[in-house]
Amino acid sequence: MTRTITDLDRWIRGEFTGLNTKLEEIYFAEKTLVLRGRAEVDDLTTTLVRDGGALIGKITEQRQLPEHADARYELLGMVGFYLAACRRHEVEPDQAQFAPLALALGASLGVAPRFAASHQNIRNRAVGGAFATFTTLDSERIFLLYNGLSVMAYRRATHALLSVPALGVSNPLATYHLTDAVAALRDVLRFSQALANELDKDRFFYNIRPYFKSYRVGSQEFRGVNAGDFAAVNAIDVLLGLCSPHDPFYQGVITEKYPYVAPEDQELLRSLVTTESLMDMAVRELEAGPPPASLHGNAELLLDACRGHGAATVFHHNKLVAPFLREPAGYAPPEDQADMTTSGSPLDAVIEALARLRDLRAAHDRPGVVTARSTLDRVRALLSAGDR
Repeated sequence: MTRTITDLDRWIRGEFTGLNTKLEEIYFAEKTLVLRGRAEVDDLTTTLVRDGGALIGKITEQRQLPEHADARYELLGMVGFYLAACRRHEVEPDQAQFAPLALALGASLGVAPRFAASHQNIRNRAVGGAFATFTTLDSERIFLLYNGLSVMAYRRATHALLSVPALGVSNPLATYHLTDAVAALRDVLRFSQALANELDKDRFFYNIRPYFKSYRVGSQEFRGVNAGDFAAVNAIDVLLGLCSPHDPFYQGVITEKYPYVAPEDQELLRSLVTTESLMDMAVRELEAGPPPASLHGNAELLLDACRGHGAATVFHHNKLVAPFLREPAGYAPPEDQADMTTSGSPLDAVIEALARLRDLRAAHDRPGVVTARSTLDRVRALLSAGDR
């Protein structure tokens, strides 16, 4: 079995990326999302479906899964890369070759039987310095690199914030963790700014985004990859008190992503419903009397973390979502308009949900939506009162 998986891995990192890259260059030259009925395109897609299907089919026929969960998750990513590419080029692979394997892998891990964002960032093993990609296009490398770095920064901030409750928000030792969280959230913004500056909008729209569509495994359609499919960003939302796990809208955000995050992230998502925010802890101590210097400083750091988280979210929405997806989508042919999002939902509905999430994370005043604005104002007032 090890040999068949190694053969698939080698193909994904070699011929697979070559075939996709050739197809993407053809599409980009025509400024179209996909081409049908052209001999050179048909030859390339036929080779892609045939060769990948044959390699995956050999693994499926063995009716055996890798013993270790990490190996199973990596194999699921390989199968998923192939299926996402077939969906992107609008060709149908043979369900019998891959569905039993993908479904078994997903069931054994408790995740959706498709590749996820974590297969591209936190679980993307490099060989010879190169991580797995769909193409060899420089724009895809830039996209995955900066997205991955942002995820790493979010995870760093989460680890720091999760370390605070055991110490208490007034503990001078907690200052170290809060300072680290603020720095990590500044890194998120910095990486997003670099991505916005370096990523080619047309290349993203025509040659990268289409790989993140939904696809069918067996009888069920599974939504596409979402850049927010990791638990750290939600842990930050809740720990900073910017989002409530008891808000029906936010509950939907968390619940919807369970099957699409890495297995270890699911436990963190489930824990959020019983997590008290650090901001509520700070308010409770600040209201108890004049704050000691350590509490005053740590509360200021919490406010800084909220500002950093909000700034990164606002930048992502306004400078990445809008110009890289919403604006170019307006120029797409009518027949492609219904296929612009990873979930298959109308683009306007997805943008509106993202805007609501942005305003929650930034604590913006928004009619009909309860944000953390009043809590943050209360902390500022208590700190000002303590200064007098």
